[in-house]
Amino acid sequence: MLATLVIGLREGLEAALIVGIIAAFLRKNGKSLTAMWLGVGLAVLLSIAVGVGLDLVEQALPQASQEGMESVIGGIAVFFVTGMIVWMNAHAGGMKRGLEAEAAQALGRGSAYALAVMAFLAVLKEGFETAVFLLATFSAAQSAALAATGAVIGVLLAVVIGWGIYIGGVKINLSRFFRFTGAFLILVAAGLVITALRTAHEAGWVNAGQQPTVSLSWLVAPGTIQSAMITGVLGIPADPRLIEVLGWFAYLVPIALFVFWPAARRPRRHAVVRLQFTIAAALAVIAVAMAIAIPTPRPQLSGKAMIVEATGSDQTDIGSARLSDSAPATVQISLKGTTPSTVSLPPGDARHEQHEGIAASAWTLTEISVPPKAPATLTLDQVIALSGGRVPVGLNPQRHPGPFAADWSTHATTEVWTADGVLLDATAHATTIVSLSDSGLLAPRTLTAASALPGDWQLSNDYLDQAAAALNAVALARTERLLWAVQLPLVLGFAALLLGAIACRGRGRLRRSVRTVSDQPNPHVGRRAGHSTP
Repeated sequence: MLATLVIGLREGLEAALIVGIIAAFLRKNGKSLTAMWLGVGLAVLLSIAVGVGLDLVEQALPQASQEGMESVIGGIAVFFVTGMIVWMNAHAGGMKRGLEAEAAQALGRGSAYALAVMAFLAVLKEGFETAVFLLATFSAAQSAALAATGAVIGVLLAVVIGWGIYIGGVKINLSRFFRFTGAFLILVAAGLVITALRTAHEAGWVNAGQQPTVSLSWLVAPGTIQSAMITGVLGIPADPRLIEVLGWFAYLVPIALFVFWPAARRPRRHAVVRLQFTIAAALAVIAVAMAIAIPTPRPQLSGKAMIVEATGSDQTDIGSARLSDSAPATVQISLKGTTPSTVSLPPGDARHEQHEGIAASAWTLTEISVPPKAPATLTLDQVIALSGGRVPVGLNPQRHPGPFAADWSTHATTEVWTADGVLLDATAHATTIVSLSDSGLLAPRTLTAASALPGDWQLSNDYLDQAAAALNAVALARTERLLWAVQLPLVLGFAALLLGAIACRGRGRLRRSVRTVSDQPNPHVGRRAGHSTP
């Protein structure tokens, strides 16, 4: 409530001053105030329509989009209030005289409508800024009703003060008023920076810098006066994140120093240029250091994965698998009691899919082979054992007593998933097929062997958990690196270039001014000593 009251009072007073000065000029010169009041009323209605429209659009969006729009509105509000604070800090002292001069000039051209348009544009500007700033403040407020009440009270106070100034009954030091309220609004705007960063995270825009810093739950317990002041007014949450703390300081410190640094201690023109070059160089050095000092994260995982039986539940170690660094990549599979084999992973055969919640490259490789030491003939009892203790369909023990000629083939399917150069998962399934003939069979009979040679395996659950955890940690670390080693250095580098360009422009102006002074003729040159101009 306090924040919205100050916003309404400050913005409303600025608009009331403009309207009051224009009204005084019109009344003094015998002009009608009707056109001016129509312009003021239209500007107020348009400002309300902007605020209501933005709120309706936000409410119609999905939740994530609402959070994103709140971030955008918060950023615009911070931009508006910062510009207002800086401008008022520089012009508040002469604001009244400047407005009177502009009004006199407009009236001197014989047009009362020019003053009405001036009032309309001034109120529209302040009303639009107020609507955006209040909408952003409502989003961060603990109670929208109290926030709205504070805004209404602030605007009404501004109208009363403006009326008092208009009739001459109220005297106010505008410079001191705007300087005091500016200090408060800087804190409010810094809180809006925190709110905008938090809603940007909830919208999925900012995922880095979310590490907890300090817990302020002891200070901003819900329902307390401290919570209403610190969280409700200043926008500081009980659990500020790292990026929110950095954003708060990055906004508050430079703006406060720029606005409130004593005028007597402000550097002169040459010192300003040197300071600008120094700050630009420091920003560039920091940007380069951040880009270089933060390494690219790599998965920290053992290269060898344990293989277990696919049908077992005890996760017994039966071998290992290792992903090579060669091109193309291969997987070396070593099963106990068998000869190690190599599975090649051609890049062109890979497909991209989600596996264990991770974006991975996947291969499905099929191989047909003859089982080693497979018997060429099978008795009826062996056939029944291969079929799981049942007589296969199509065989009659009386008509087909055996032995049978056996034609064996093994269809082995291996699936491999890799991500970021890490073996994420692998499974193998082997199906042995026997084609029986002879012993009275009119046509070959095919059966799938239920007890084939060992070949079904998978990676252990422990390895799968470790691989998923390592890859998720790398993804999070790369998100962090994108912010600290790429995005922030780019912002700092742009700021350094901009500040350097401003410093070069200032130095050029200083050189031109020195050259102009040196080119002016010296009135004492060419006169004899001791003589002076009469």
